[in-house]
Amino acid sequence: MTDRVPDDATLAQDGADLTGSGRVLLVACGALAHEIMALKRANGWTHLDLACLPALLHNRPERIAPAVRDLVEARRDDYDSVFVVYADCGTGGALERTCRELGVGMMRGPHCYAFFDGIDRFTVRGDDEMRAFYLTDFLVRQFDAFVTRPLGLDRHPELREMYFGNYERLIYLAQTDDPALDAKAQEAAGALGLAYERRPTGYGDLETALSGL
Repeated sequence: MTDRVPDDATLAQDGADLTGSGRVLLVACGALAHEIMALKRANGWTHLDLACLPALLHNRPERIAPAVRDLVEARRDDYDSVFVVYADCGTGGALERTCRELGVGMMRGPHCYAFFDGIDRFTVRGDDEMRAFYLTDFLVRQFDAFVTRPLGLDRHPELREMYFGNYERLIYLAQTDDPALDAKAQEAAGALGLAYERRPTGYGDLETALSGL
């Protein structure tokens, strides 16, 4: 397997097939590719291969479960096992049902914000952070592609209050210690008119889940 991960634009639009000769296939969101590959390198997990679906599926969550099903069914015969590296991600339980039908495991939790932060910690903080808008490393890098342009804020900044008027702060869940990303996240908070908080999480429950495979 190559360690070279495609650029964010490719991961957002097309996903990536980074599979090699491992025994376990990870079917993941393209937004998690850099983190999964970093964990593979750091831990020497040569038994794990990775195939990513486009990150932009998050804008149409009803398409996630069918896309996961298609990829698992197309590739599972080449592997000892398959693990789906998505949380529910807005599918309303459809992805969990699909994985159960396919007999494959998946991440637990409502979305990647929760498993990066740690599901248990995220759950405890729930009431206190009802008005928080979250970003991860990938979403900081791709803020314009996933927030500004899809919501039309580049063309109609007056929509900001409609979308974000009930939010109070932007919380950057930082997987890495990168001053450039921190500055970009602060810019995003300013653009949305939100207070800014940086929370270093590392890889959270993602590392725990993958280490058990």
